[in-house]
Amino acid sequence: MQGKEVHLGIQLFVPTFDVEACLDGIRECLEKGWTGLGFKTVEFEEAWKKYTGLPHAHFLNSATVGLNLAFETLKEKHGWADGDEVITTPITFVSSNHAILLAKLNAVFADIDDTLCLDPKSIESKITDRTRAVLYVGLGGNTGRLEEVAMLCKARGLSLILDAAHMSGTRLNGENPGKLAEVTVFSYQAVKNLPTADSGMICFADGELDEIVRKKAWLGINKDTYARSGGGGTYKWRYDVEYVGYKDHGNSIMAAIGIAQLKHLDHDNAYRRQMARWYTEGFAAHSDKIRLVHVPENCESSRHLFQIIVDRRDDLMVFLNENEIYPGVHYVDNTQYRMYSYAANTCPKAAYVSDHVVSLPMHMRLSFEDVQLVIRKVIEFFEK
Repeated sequence: MQGKEVHLGIQLFVPTFDVEACLDGIRECLEKGWTGLGFKTVEFEEAWKKYTGLPHAHFLNSATVGLNLAFETLKEKHGWADGDEVITTPITFVSSNHAILLAKLNAVFADIDDTLCLDPKSIESKITDRTRAVLYVGLGGNTGRLEEVAMLCKARGLSLILDAAHMSGTRLNGENPGKLAEVTVFSYQAVKNLPTADSGMICFADGELDEIVRKKAWLGINKDTYARSGGGGTYKWRYDVEYVGYKDHGNSIMAAIGIAQLKHLDHDNAYRRQMARWYTEGFAAHSDKIRLVHVPENCESSRHLFQIIVDRRDDLMVFLNENEIYPGVHYVDNTQYRMYSYAANTCPKAAYVSDHVVSLPMHMRLSFEDVQLVIRKVIEFFEK
């Protein structure tokens, strides 16, 4: 009813925006009459490079297209053949692994460890003479054993692609973990730690690949519209088309929101880590029934997720829903899907986690009391 606030319970994700700063940035785009790729996307790219310390960044309309472009570009650069192999994780959103297949490469699944990220030993056991790369997913902002994986890739001559969709603001030994990868892809989807409506950033270590992906993301054209807007209008129509490309670039409206939200990212992540501490302390006396995901000491996680491993997971989720608490599952083991069923039963730890993991509510609108209520209800379920 109009004028009456609707109680929606405790949701898994609710984004929080600096509304006035976002509107100021959007207003600037509208007043300038430039809402597409242009001055704001460039500004956001520069801000992201400064924030992360990464040498290159190209703003895109989603992280999904970033992964697609990453594999396509690396395949062409390194001369990979159709059917070559990429080692990846079953515990991720399907867009991660779809990117491998879309590049006509084969997804080979390795198992996870207690961080819910790829286990380096499992990766090593899956390497063959057709292996070309490892796709590492920083689940929930966790770096897991990324350093070991990076060393393994270097020793075996493999490319390392970092799916950092959950890792905006994560630091490993005080630095952005993307510095270990050949290419890193970040997400600014609506419920991520740095939310827009949807957008992403692709960050190549190699400047040549950054130049290529900028063309591929703009239909293969070697001069984008913004670059052609200067020069007094002379020869604006003169450009070459070097690739068969896509329309994957980001726009200035989304970039304006991203710029506004970036100013809050470290503060917001600090509060997320505080919520994670409340959860951890609240479940400490119940480790026999509620198991936590390990986060290494040298990882300052973005804490996009707080996950627990429990028995009777589905029953717990029904119980929480009945109490107006709405958790999630990240993720179903991808080998349970038809597309990847060829690898079913090859990753037992991932299969177990898929049936037992719960993502608890984690967002900036949760209070201490909200977190304590979630803790009490989870414990109540297991004490019934």
